[in-house]
Amino acid sequence: MNFIQQPQRIESTSFEIIDEIIATEFPDYQFANELEKKVITRAVHTTADFDWLEILKFSPDALATLQTGIYEGCTFYTDTTMALSGINKNLLKQFDCDIKCYIADPWVAEQAKAQSKTRSMIAVEKALKDEGNKVFVFGNAPTALFQLLESAVNKPVMTIGVPVGFVGAAESKQALYESNFPFITALGRKGGSNVAAAIVNAVLYHMREAL
Repeated sequence: MNFIQQPQRIESTSFEIIDEIIATEFPDYQFANELEKKVITRAVHTTADFDWLEILKFSPDALATLQTGIYEGCTFYTDTTMALSGINKNLLKQFDCDIKCYIADPWVAEQAKAQSKTRSMIAVEKALKDEGNKVFVFGNAPTALFQLLESAVNKPVMTIGVPVGFVGAAESKQALYESNFPFITALGRKGGSNVAAAIVNAVLYHMREAL
């Protein structure tokens, strides 16, 4: 059986197929710019779901704001170790950015139990006490997104809010969409840590190409 074995060729062929499907099945669809196309099509690539063409939303100048934050060496905070694992750490380091996930922190676990809150909520509270510019990346925990919206005195550089699920996911993303936070979010139930990481990586790959 003949099949493509080279990773780079598999990925490039996948994006070619995505472009063909968009051109054929969504002929009137227009991306705002090249970077938005890269972000949305990487979400499509990650999920094999073309709904991302419609459900992924950006606040005004979101992608430019995120790039500025990366150039200035911000810290990324994820709600899961899966999102943490999926984001390209080598590129973050190249841009002098850091990445943290407090979900497994012993203090977070202790406080979550004591306060009858999710660890994701306490992890956000801990992150907000850190110094420096912050980008929050949520793919799994609606409670983390709600906590951020309620607790952040200073708006983060960017909030990537795409938690998946049936309890609070759509509502938390709608709240972010209606907020004055800089955001990249998805309307409805769809999302996931893989999508959250894919969004960050799409921006990092784009910035790498510009170096």
